[in-house]
Amino acid sequence: MSTKDILLELRTKNGFSQDELAEKVFVTRQAVSRWENGDTVPNTETLKLLSNLYNVSINTLLGSPQKLICQCCGMPLEDEIIGRNKDGSMNEEYCKWCYADGTYVYSDMDNLIDVCVRNMVNENFSEEQARTYLKIELPKLNYWKKYDELSDGGQFEEFKKKLIDEINDLNIEGMPKVESLNALVGKYVNLEYRLPSGMRTKFLNDETTYLGNQLESEIVPGLCFGVLANMDFILICTYEAEGENPELLLYKKR
Repeated sequence: MSTKDILLELRTKNGFSQDELAEKVFVTRQAVSRWENGDTVPNTETLKLLSNLYNVSINTLLGSPQKLICQCCGMPLEDEIIGRNKDGSMNEEYCKWCYADGTYVYSDMDNLIDVCVRNMVNENFSEEQARTYLKIELPKLNYWKKYDELSDGGQFEEFKKKLIDEINDLNIEGMPKVESLNALVGKYVNLEYRLPSGMRTKFLNDETTYLGNQLESEIVPGLCFGVLANMDFILICTYEAEGENPELLLYKKR
């Protein structure tokens, strides 16, 4: 689709008149009309406002002229998995797993490779092939080429180590010691728990990236512990295969 068609479709889908949209992005109704007729395109600052308003990337607004990939892990990027800056705007260079709320999640390439390999291995692609491929391709990506400029000097890694110590100090019966925490997007781990009142509720935001891990119970076969945390809280739960029968064990504010 062309930019004019995309802008018309998004405005219509969101129920805005041309006047209403113009007010939201600080332009005139005539400017909106010109975009939708294909006479002009929004300038860079207006594209950013439209991106935030519609929750789509600027690349999508422009008709997807680029094939975006995460410049940390190499994953193809679609709007729903693009990382966010601290102000909530999209950063079209990274996925949510590698860049969350303005923070780069990985400072150790080997750690990232360990995480990626688990999702790449299949009957046609061995672990050895996956590791070899990543060791060749990751250094070509911008984040790793500019690591000294972009990294935080290990501060985030220190935060993760502190968080791991806090979790292990909880001494949850049957739960193995946490050795690492990986980036997990809320949408994929936001389980619904039954409260004592009988109501069901979720505690996470689908769009937020958390730190967490899955650990197999040392006592009950087939039972897993789910660990999720961020700057504000630690959550420990249990569940069976495919996330069935989730039970909230602990929700602790930090």
